[in-house]
Amino acid sequence: MNAFVYARYELTRTFRNRRLFIFSFGFPLVLFYAIAGPNQHVHNLNHTGISAPMYFMVGLASFGTMNAVLASGARISGERTVGWNRQLRLTPLSVRTYFRVKVLTAYAMALVSILLLYGAGMTLGVRLSAAHWLSMTALILVGLIPFAGLGITMGHLVTTDSIGPAMGGTTALLALLGGVWFPITGGSAMHTIAEALPSYWLVQASHVGLGGQGWGAKGWAVVAAWSLVAAFAATWAYKRDTRRF
Repeated sequence: MNAFVYARYELTRTFRNRRLFIFSFGFPLVLFYAIAGPNQHVHNLNHTGISAPMYFMVGLASFGTMNAVLASGARISGERTVGWNRQLRLTPLSVRTYFRVKVLTAYAMALVSILLLYGAGMTLGVRLSAAHWLSMTALILVGLIPFAGLGITMGHLVTTDSIGPAMGGTTALLALLGGVWFPITGGSAMHTIAEALPSYWLVQASHVGLGGQGWGAKGWAVVAAWSLVAAFAATWAYKRDTRRF
C-alpha cells in the first residue's frame, strides 16, 4: 500500500462516517448559534474589543477543530482493536507516511469545521478582509499541531471503550481553561493557567482577524513546546504499541 492509496482510503472512510458530521461539525454549529445568536449585537464582549459573534466564531472553531483533530485518536484506537494497525505494519507503508496521513486526515476535518463556523459567523455579521481571514486561519492551523500529536498519542494508549470519554473530557477541559466559552482576562490565576495551554492561543487567533499582532513570543513558545512534547509522546506511544506484537 503506497501513500496515495492509504491517504485516499483514510479520507474516504473518515468522511463517510455519519457520526462525524453530527459531533465534529454539527455540534459546534448548534452551540455557536445558541450562544452567539442572542448576543449578535454585542460589539465589545467583556471589554475585549471583540464582537460576540467574532469571539464565539473563533472560540467554537477552536472547539470544533480540537474535536476534529483529536478524533484521529478514536479511529486509531478502533484500528488497533480489529488488528488493522498490525496489518499495515506488514505492508511497505512507512511509519512516517502513516503519521503524515493521520495528520492530513485530521487537518482535512479541521478545515471543514473552520469553514462551517466562518460561514455561520458571516450570517451573524462577521466581516473581515481576505487577508485577515487567511492570516487568522493560518494561525489556527498552526495552533492545532499539538492536538494532532495528542490525538495520535491517545489513540495508541487508550482502548476503544475508554477513548470516547477520554477525548470528550480532554476537549471539554481544554476548551474551558482556554477561554472558548468566555473571555479570560489578565490578573487572575485562571489567566496564568490558560496562557500555558495551546487551546488559549487558538482562541487568541481572533486578534489577527481584527488586525492585531496575534500571539506574540509567549504564544509561539507555548504552542512550540506543546507541539514538541506531543510529537515525542506520539512517537513513544506508537513504538510502545508496536512492541506488543
